[in-house]
Amino acid sequence: MPPETTTGPAASGASGASGAPGASGTELATATATAAGATAADPTRIHNIGYRNYDGPRLGRAYARRSLFSQSLRGAYGFGRSAKSKVLPMLLFAVMCLPAGIIVAVAVTTGAKDLPLEYTRYALYLQTVIALFLAAQAPQSVSRDLRFRTVPLYFSRPVERVDYVVSKYAALASAMFLLTAAPLVVLYVGALLAKFDFADQTKGFAQGLVSVALLSVLFAGVGLVVAALTPRRGFGVAAVIALMTISYGAVSTVQAIAEEQGGTDAVGWLGLFSPVTLIDGVQTQFLGATSAFPGGYGPPGTLAGLVCLAVVLGLIAGSYGLLMRRYRKVGL
Repeated sequence: MPPETTTGPAASGASGASGAPGASGTELATATATAAGATAADPTRIHNIGYRNYDGPRLGRAYARRSLFSQSLRGAYGFGRSAKSKVLPMLLFAVMCLPAGIIVAVAVTTGAKDLPLEYTRYALYLQTVIALFLAAQAPQSVSRDLRFRTVPLYFSRPVERVDYVVSKYAALASAMFLLTAAPLVVLYVGALLAKFDFADQTKGFAQGLVSVALLSVLFAGVGLVVAALTPRRGFGVAAVIALMTISYGAVSTVQAIAEEQGGTDAVGWLGLFSPVTLIDGVQTQFLGATSAFPGGYGPPGTLAGLVCLAVVLGLIAGSYGLLMRRYRKVGL
C-alpha cells in the first residue's frame, strides 16, 4: 500500500527546516546568488605587507639641536616666514648699518686721521634700535610655541628641555650679535680702506666685538625670560620694551642728578641697575672704552668694575636658570 503524502502545514514546516521559514527553494537560491554577486563586486582587499623596521641613519639630539638653532636664527630675520615678517628685522638691520657707512664717508671726505666714534660706543648710541629688535624677536622665538602648545611636540622627539633652551638662547644671541657686529665690520673695513692706522683700528675693532658679544648674550637672556612669561606676543613685546627703556631712562636720570650734586662715585654704582649701563661699566673698566655715563665717570675703581662684570655674568646665568625652570612646567 503506497505511503501517504503529507500536505498542508506539515509540508510547509518541512520546507522551513531546510531554509528560511516560509521560503521556497527557488527563493533561497536567488538570495544566495545575490549575496555571492555582492561579495564579488566588493573591491575591499586586505594585504599583509608586513612591518618593516627603519634602517636609515638616526641623527639624534645633536642634529635636533642644530636644526632648532638654525630654524630659530633664520626666523629672527624672517627667513622661512612670510614676506611681511622680513620687513621689520631687515629694516632695523639697515638702520644699524647706515650710520656706520655715513661715519666712514664723512671721515674719508674730511680727511680725518681716525674715526670720530669708538667701536665700543656704537652699540650704546643705537641701543633703541637694538631694544626694538629684541622686543620684536624674543617673543617670536618663544611666545608662539607657548601659545599654540607646540613645545610638548618638541619634547616628544629626542629633544630635552636643555636642548630647547640652549638652542633658543644661542639663536637669539647670535641674531643680536649679527645685528650689532655688522656695523662694526663696516666701520673697520672703511677705516682700513681710508688707510687709518691698522694696529689701532684692529685693537678697537676687537674690543668692540667683545663688547657687543657680551651685550648680545645679556640682552638675549633678559629678553627671552620676559617673553617666556606670557604666550601672548603683544604682551611680550610691550614688556621687553618697557624693561629696556624704563630701566635705562631711570638710571640715566638718577645718574645725572648724582653728577650734578657731585656724587661721582654714585654715578658708577648706579650703573648696576640697567642692562645697558652694565655693559657700559664693563667695557669702560676692562676694554679701555670711554664711559657714556654723565660726566664721563665710569665705575669708581677696579672693585666696581668687577662687580659690574659679576652682575652681568650672574644675569646671564640667572636667565638660563629661569628659562629652564619655565620650561620644566610646560605641558600639554
